[in-house]
Amino acid sequence: MRQTLRRTARNRSQRSALRTAIRKVRNAPTREEALAAFRAAERLLDRAARKNLIHPNTAARYKSRLYKIASSKS
Repeated sequence: MRQTLRRTARNRSQRSALRTAIRKVRNAPTREEALAAFRAAERLLDRAARKNLIHPNTAARYKSRLYKIASSKS
């Protein structure tokens, strides 16, 4: 039970950081800022997939969609 509490807290923190990073890519005003935010989000997505926080295909899908959003900003 103690392990579960620690792991749940850690997973919640990592998932929150991941969601924040994704939000920063979507809300970035310029292309340069969006691409910089994308690189940070990409690292978090890869780490989350490696640690089984999210499924690897889900991480790949997010990265693909976020890159498309980031590169299309003006």
